[in-house]
Amino acid sequence: MTDLKQIGKKAEDKMQASVEFLDETLSRIRAGKANPHILDGIKLEYYGSLTPLSGVAAINTPDARTIVIQPWEKQMLKEVEKAILNSDVGITPDNNGEIIRLSIPPLTEERRKQLVKQAKQEAEEAKVSIRNARRDAIDSIKKSVKDGVAEDMAKDAENDMQKLHDRYIKKIDDVFALKEKEILTV
Repeated sequence: MTDLKQIGKKAEDKMQASVEFLDETLSRIRAGKANPHILDGIKLEYYGSLTPLSGVAAINTPDARTIVIQPWEKQMLKEVEKAILNSDVGITPDNNGEIIRLSIPPLTEERRKQLVKQAKQEAEEAKVSIRNARRDAIDSIKKSVKDGVAEDMAKDAENDMQKLHDRYIKKIDDVFALKEKEILTV
């Protein structure tokens, strides 16, 4: 007999992972302020292996509009600069021979709307993931009825799954609302 609590726990883990993934993805969307997370997706060749930028340089934000990247080895300056230029960050690096500076330009109204749209798309994908987790769990619950679980217990488990789904959808809405506010704040 399938354990209904185990099905619920598995679905909740998937839903929590969706929310965490959305948090991480939204942290990479720049909102007009210097945020080192926008560089998280950048990888470069370092001693024969692909290494994240944070693995070859110190990344700091001395003020709200500047990111400073200081490679640990001077010969990596050109490589870091090239990796930033080839990435989708959209900021031209300023290399002074010691450090690389990224000046974050103020966002235009049009760009803010694009970023909100992008964030909304990411939130929708997270919601789909949560709905899929709920659907999979409900399918497992229905199969467990065939395996001998009482129907009233299964109905209760389905209702609990719906409540869990609603709670996580609200979390996603809250995360998106915070990011939207951050993007639209001038």
